[in-house]
Amino acid sequence: MSETQRPQAHRPWILTALMLFMMLAAMDVTIVSTAVPQIVADLGDFSLFTWVFSIYLLTQTVTIPVYGKLADLYGRKPILIFGSTLFLVGSAACAFAWDMPSLIAFRGLQGLGAGAIMATINTLAGDLYSLEERGRVQGYLSSVWGIAAISGPMLGGTFVEYLTWHWIFLVNLPIGLLAIGLLMAFLHEDVVKKRHNIDYLGSAAILAGVGSLIFALMQGGTAWAWGSSASFTAFGIAVLLLMFAVWTQTRALEPIMPGWLWRNPALAGANLAMIGMGFIIMVPTAYLPTFTQSVYGLNAISAGLVLAAISLGWPAASSLSAKLYLRIGYRNTALIGSVLVLLATAGFLVFPYQVSIWVLVLDQVLLGAGFGLLSTPLLVGAQASVGWQQRGVVTGANMFSRFLGQSLGIAVFGTLFNGSLTTQLAKAPNELRARLPQDIDDVVVSLQQSDLAADVALYLRHSVFDAIYGLYMGLAVVALLVLLVVAVSPRQFSNQQTETVTADC
Repeated sequence: MSETQRPQAHRPWILTALMLFMMLAAMDVTIVSTAVPQIVADLGDFSLFTWVFSIYLLTQTVTIPVYGKLADLYGRKPILIFGSTLFLVGSAACAFAWDMPSLIAFRGLQGLGAGAIMATINTLAGDLYSLEERGRVQGYLSSVWGIAAISGPMLGGTFVEYLTWHWIFLVNLPIGLLAIGLLMAFLHEDVVKKRHNIDYLGSAAILAGVGSLIFALMQGGTAWAWGSSASFTAFGIAVLLLMFAVWTQTRALEPIMPGWLWRNPALAGANLAMIGMGFIIMVPTAYLPTFTQSVYGLNAISAGLVLAAISLGWPAASSLSAKLYLRIGYRNTALIGSVLVLLATAGFLVFPYQVSIWVLVLDQVLLGAGFGLLSTPLLVGAQASVGWQQRGVVTGANMFSRFLGQSLGIAVFGTLFNGSLTTQLAKAPNELRARLPQDIDDVVVSLQQSDLAADVALYLRHSVFDAIYGLYMGLAVVALLVLLVVAVSPRQFSNQQTETVTADC
């Protein structure tokens, strides 16, 4: 089947199901970010809280290429149903977490299911819609993040204010069940069945290698000093496991991450740009709600709405991207997006302490627009360069790169944030030091207390501001690197429009 001769029946229902699946992943992030202070107040261990994001991203990231390959071998539908079911089981378990370690463990289970959702949603969109339609469809899918960015914080804030944070996970269940029902009813695939050689060794090696790297980054500077023997050992093990993972991919008959994904300059450039974008995404996602609640004194709902501004610019830019990449090319469209991302991250650095909240909102809208113009043309261009039997692998690699960047980003920036806050507490004036929290776990909780002394509250707010400012300095550097990667990438992807397996929709 050619890219333009695609069946039209039932596509709106399938797209609705895909948007609901996307809603699961999108709303899960915004709700959890909004409820950080309340979860920490209930479960404690704020220093471990970055693992609530990291373990989810880790298990999601390392399974995306596996699910992408399996979707090419066995079809998109069974993989998506399996992953979404696993995600819902993890959501229910998170709602009943009794301490921070149990919440982290159940978030890992959620991530195992989310890997299938993120890999197969975009692959199915590439299957069902033509090259000209994909920008618009990606806009629809991206708009889910805008809807979730508004509804998620509002629901999360409502649950936190009037019920309990446990409901932020239970809300996933009805959405997920409806999406599974629609997919089962309307998507019918005609997949050629044959014997396959699953790369189990490569899958395990990728999981172990990336997981050990994230662990080394998370523990460095906190559990042990960066220059300690424990740190060198952890990074050494990570490097060896990653080298072994690369070796398995050169030997496997049907590798999870084929070498041609990285030998093709356009695909390699797109994947590297997505790693950088993933780095950038995590700072506003993980820290902006805490920043606005701690520094500006906003409540959970208002803080979540500030974060929502990113997801307002993203779908609008994604929808417009098709007109641009069909006229000026994928690379040039992504280049415009990377410039906007750089302007937004660098712009934060010129803001004074407690700038107008509307200025902060506009900066996040600009950042979201940059993400839309950066990610959509690189994904669509990569998908258009291969046929059906490689589209899952290419899409999986693109999404893997983005979420690898997010996993590395939350690890690196989480360490930097904790280190900066610890330093600020240690160098406080003598007259304040005895009244300040003695541990970074208590900083956010203390700022939620109405009876906190004014001078203590002011020092803590400035400490949080300085820590976030340092993170945005790092973001600006990463944004510049992304711009350079996109600038040196080929102007266009090669085109291969052969379809070997079709979806009967």
